[in-house]
Amino acid sequence: MSDTTMDDKRGSLTNLFTVSALQKVVAFVVLIALIGFFSVANENFARWSNVINILQATAVNGVLGVGCTFVIVSAGIDLSVGTLMTFTAVITGVVLTFWGMPMWAGIFAALATGTFCGSVSGFIIAKLKIPPFIATLGMMQCLRGLSLVISGVKPIYFNDTENYSLISPDSSITLIFPNIEIPNGVFVMFGVAVLAAIILSKSILGRYVFALGSNEEAARLSGVNVDFWKIVTYALGGFICGIAGLLISSRLNSAQPALGQGYELDAIAAVVIGGTSLSGGRGTVLGTIIGAFIMSVLNNGLRIMSVEEQWQVVITGIIIIVAVYVDNMLRKKS
Repeated sequence: MSDTTMDDKRGSLTNLFTVSALQKVVAFVVLIALIGFFSVANENFARWSNVINILQATAVNGVLGVGCTFVIVSAGIDLSVGTLMTFTAVITGVVLTFWGMPMWAGIFAALATGTFCGSVSGFIIAKLKIPPFIATLGMMQCLRGLSLVISGVKPIYFNDTENYSLISPDSSITLIFPNIEIPNGVFVMFGVAVLAAIILSKSILGRYVFALGSNEEAARLSGVNVDFWKIVTYALGGFICGIAGLLISSRLNSAQPALGQGYELDAIAAVVIGGTSLSGGRGTVLGTIIGAFIMSVLNNGLRIMSVEEQWQVVITGIIIIVAVYVDNMLRKKS
């Protein structure tokens, strides 16, 4: 390979990393600006009780966003993350409440169910060659129906499940200095984020995820088992959805079978706002966490300012469109 070709490739990679870093910086600046604006607009926004609400909301959305990051970096999409989260919560309720099994069995059931459903989505996409949008849309509908069928269209409560509240995002850990209580879910979110960031940047799976997103055909010609790694990617996303299912069910102290639809919008928005390209090949977990905080701060601030919920959804949609437009512009320049 000639020196000129190598220099061109290094230049291309440098441009991509520069664009990714720039998008994270912009996202962080936007986050700070939103916090400043809402703090000035309404004094209730900066109260610690409201900060706790933001952290609790970000915990669930952040974990879902991390799962979506792997899929989107690989140039895929998963519209089923919200209903999969609900389905894992329902399965946990069945295992703990209906069957009376111990805590560890419920947690294992949630994670195993998420992994299995993610693998099924990956198999449909990789082996049956159905586009990710259609495959995960179908999975979303299936899981939504199954949640209602298995639960009998009724919530499953964990009132008699010993120690289930310990994993709740509402439960707190008190820091020694300063004396501040932080919801458990925040620590879970950051723990998941750190592990996911290591996997994405340091592991073989992470390299193949980026390879699939950058040029799937080139990866295949290089000897990569594209179908296998695509299934693994969706399986990992499903596993992380299982964690989100445990968080949301413990926060509500119940599995709500009708809950879940709409969470995929916030999760995908967090990923895109954080600088992950919908075209694949570029993205970071840190950017996704920043994006999740932006979504939580925005939703919370608009709610405190008494903006109607339907307009909040409209604003979220506009933000996604703007984020994708900015990503396209930066990608062209790079």
